[in-house]
Amino acid sequence: MDLELRHLKIVRAVADAGSLTRAATALGLAQPALSGQLKRIERALGGELFERGRDGVRATALGELVLERARVLLPALSELQEEAVRFARGGAAGYRLGGTHGPLLGGLVDRIAHQEPGVPVTTYTSWSEREIAQGVAAGRLDFALVGACGESAPPEPGRLAWLEVARDPVHVMLADDHPLARRAEIELAELAAEAWTDVPGDGCFGDCFAAACVRAGFTPACVYETDTASCVHLVQVGRAVGLCRATFPATPGVVARPLAGSPLVWRHLLGWHPAAPAASRAPGVLAHARGAHAEALARSAGGGVSAVREAAVGAATS
Repeated sequence: MDLELRHLKIVRAVADAGSLTRAATALGLAQPALSGQLKRIERALGGELFERGRDGVRATALGELVLERARVLLPALSELQEEAVRFARGGAAGYRLGGTHGPLLGGLVDRIAHQEPGVPVTTYTSWSEREIAQGVAAGRLDFALVGACGESAPPEPGRLAWLEVARDPVHVMLADDHPLARRAEIELAELAAEAWTDVPGDGCFGDCFAAACVRAGFTPACVYETDTASCVHLVQVGRAVGLCRATFPATPGVVARPLAGSPLVWRHLLGWHPAAPAASRAPGVLAHARGAHAEALARSAGGGVSAVREAAVGAATS
């Protein structure tokens, strides 16, 4: 049997998992099938790669040699594949944009289409910032338009170039008949008794929100993590209050208000691979993204906050 790339992946998976059972689960195989494949690999390499024990498996000297080579070869081959994809698609016209939920991706598409009519623009969306970034790193996408909480690092920091599009305080969504809806800003502690709703993500935003609540003196009693439309519905019917970006679009029955002191901050980020052909277009895409942010902010559900603040000031001074 000739050694193949998939055989090295199996050996690495077994070593990383520390047991055949866990490795089989990670690889999506039945344990007997994995054991059979491992035995064939060991025969091809001339000896046992792992010592089996009650506590799992441990690499033999031969296994350590194979693992040492595998940990060099597998990333190198993955990088080769990604570079080949970028090279093969380098001459393709158009923009391949990836983004998470929110109005900026649509605004970016609109601005590019207006500036470069006839140039194809394709989009890919996911709740996972990491998935979008991996698509850019692998050459499947040209640009990632995602977000990061506070000063947290964006995904794939060592492989992609990132620039900040804008930085916004996180707002709270309320039903327009909520007792606090007419306030210019709201203390987080005033919402201690509320249920909350938010969209999923794989960054640290959930942990940062929980920490901000603890600093405000409470622990959220209930957090509904669901899609954007369901979040809006729960807010509209008064079942929960929601967390949103300052660019959240104006929506019937909902207002967005900043939290006093800005306990949570959201950074809009644009990422690209510095070695990709599309990298030369990054300055223009960044300018479009910043323009899309400014337009979204002007149309946002918090657009009436200034008027509310001015009315409150006027009432206090009259």
